[in-house]
This record gives sequence, structure tokens and C-alpha cells, in this order.
Amino acid sequence: PHYYETADRFPRHSSQFQTIMGGHYNPAAEPKSEQDLQKLKDAHIPVAFRDKCAHILVDLNKCRRRTFYNPNKCEHERHTYEECQYYSYLQRVEAKKQEDVVMKARKADIEASQK
Repeated sequence: PHYYETADRFPRHSSQFQTIMGGHYNPAAEPKSEQDLQKLKDAHIPVAFRDKCAHILVDLNKCRRRTFYNPNKCEHERHTYEECQYYSYLQRVEAKKQEDVVMKARKADIEASQK
């Protein structure tokens, strides 16, 4: 399986995920593979930040501009964005683990066929 195919199947509602996150789950912080590119372009989101959490960054930046980048404001939006980044990280870690398992199995098959 490809990285993106496995990353989207990370079971956030599973008991393993609930243990990792301490039982906390915020559906608003869900990473999305499909982003509205026109919306990101209109919001002037740099290409480097157009990842799975860019849809949250649009709202965060609107709040930041509205409050003149006051660090005491937009805490909820910032927390949601950071939580999304963390969920995305967990997806990448899980995808890498699955990829390692697949690669290890392929390597074992190749070594077995050469004997």
C-alpha cells in the first residue's frame, strides 16, 4: 500500500488511539487529504503550508488578522490546528510502520525465492 492509502485508514476511534490521546478526540482537528485549493489560494496560504491541515489554517489566519496577531486570542483555533498537525503526524508514523512491515515481508519473500 502507498503512504497516503494507509495514512487515511488510521483508526482514530479505536481503543489504541484513545489510549494514545488519553480519550480525547476532536473531530474538528481531523486531517483532510482533499483540500480546496482555490480556497487556500484565496486565503494566501503559502504552498509550504498546504498540507492535510491547511483547511484549519485558513480560519486560524483569519482570526490572527482580525485580532492583530494578539497571542492571547485565537487560542482555540491554534490548538485545533496544532492538534490536526499531531493527528497528521500519527498518521505518518502509522503509515511508516505499515510500510516497514510490507517491505520486511517483501525482503523475506525475495530472500526465500533466491534460496
